Amino acid sequence: MKKQALLQDYNLNGLKLPNRIAMAPMTRSRATNPEKKATADLQGEYYKQRFSAGLLITEGSQVSEEAVGYVNTPGIYSKEQVEGWKEVTQMVHEANGRIFIQLWHVGRMSHPDFHNGKKPLSASAINPNSQSYTPDGFKDTVTPKEMSLEDIKRTIKDFANAGKNAMDAGFDGVEIHSSNGYLFHQFFNATSNTREDEYGGSIEKRAKFLFDVIDAMKEVMPEQKIGLRLNPSLHGIFGMEMDEETIPTFDYIVSKLNNYDLAYLHLSEPFNDVSEVPYAIEEIAKHYRPLYKGTLMINAGFDQEKGNKVIEDGDADLVAYGKPYISNPDLVERFEKGVELSKWDEDTFYVPGKEGYLDYETKART
Repeated sequence: MKKQALLQDYNLNGLKLPNRIAMAPMTRSRATNPEKKATADLQGEYYKQRFSAGLLITEGSQVSEEAVGYVNTPGIYSKEQVEGWKEVTQMVHEANGRIFIQLWHVGRMSHPDFHNGKKPLSASAINPNSQSYTPDGFKDTVTPKEMSLEDIKRTIKDFANAGKNAMDAGFDGVEIHSSNGYLFHQFFNATSNTREDEYGGSIEKRAKFLFDVIDAMKEVMPEQKIGLRLNPSLHGIFGMEMDEETIPTFDYIVSKLNNYDLAYLHLSEPFNDVSEVPYAIEEIAKHYRPLYKGTLMINAGFDQEKGNKVIEDGDADLVAYGKPYISNPDLVERFEKGVELSKWDEDTFYVPGKEGYLDYETKART
C-alpha cells in the first residue's frame, strides 16, 4: 500500500526529514524567568514530546530586547538564552528529532510597557490600532517610533547575531518571522511603510530590509539553514491592511528568493475570509508554487486530508500544523494509524507552567 503523501520522507537541503509534517511556530508564553530563556523542564520536554514531526519550528524568539511584544516569550540574544536553547536542542536530537528556531521582531505590535516606557520601533510612525499582550493583560498599541537608519542597521546586526547564536545552540536551522504583521511585514506593506528613504517608496525598497537581513545572516551561518515565513493575504488582522501593491510586493519577494539557496519558504493561507478583499489571493500555495523553485511549506487550516492533497497536487512540499500539535504531541503517529485527534484547550495556550503544555496524551505511540 502506498504511503500517504504527508508520511513520505523529504530532503530539506541536506537535512533528512522522515515525513512532510512540520510543527508550526506557536507562541506559548512559558519563559517565565528573569532571563527570558527556554528551559529543559518546560520547552525541552515540550519539543521532545513532538520529536516525530518531520521538522519542529519553535515559538518566535526575540532577537533583542527591542524585539519583544508578548509576555514570557524566550529570546536568543543573551548567553543565558543560548545555554537554555542548547539544552532544548540536545533533548530533541537525542529523541532523533529536527528543530529550527523562529527569529522574530514584532516591531509596532508591542507596547511601551516592554521597553521602559519607550515607543516600540516600526518602519513608520503608524499605529496598527491593535493590542499587545503585556504582563498586565492586553493593552492597546501606540504610535511607534519610525526607525532611523541607525535603528535598522542595529536590527540587521541583531538578526545576524541571533543566527549565529542559533547555530551555537545546536539548532538545525532558523526561520525568519517575516510574517503576520510583525516588523518585516510592516516594511513590506505601503499601508504601514510611508518612508521616503532607501527602505520605503517602491516595492524593491520596501523589501530591502528583509534581503539585507538575509545577506547579513548568511555571513555567519549556512544559507541552506535559513528559512522564512510570509503571509501575503493577511488583511484586517495584526494591524495589516492590503492595497493594490501588496501582492505584487510579495510576488517580487518570492521571485527574488530564488536567488538564494534557502532551507524553505513557509507561506500561510489567509487567516480569515478575504473573498471580498479586491487585492487578496485566496489560494496562496497555488499562486506561489509556480513562482518559487525551492522547498515550499504551507500552513493555516490544514487537516490530514487537505495536507495530503496539497502535496499530491504539487502545490507544496511540506505542511505545517499549529493547534493540532498543541493537543497531539504524537500527530504523526495519529495520522499514520488513523487515531482520532484530541481537542486543545484554548484557556491554557498562554498560561505559565505545565498545564495545557506537557500534559496531553500520546495515544498513538507504542
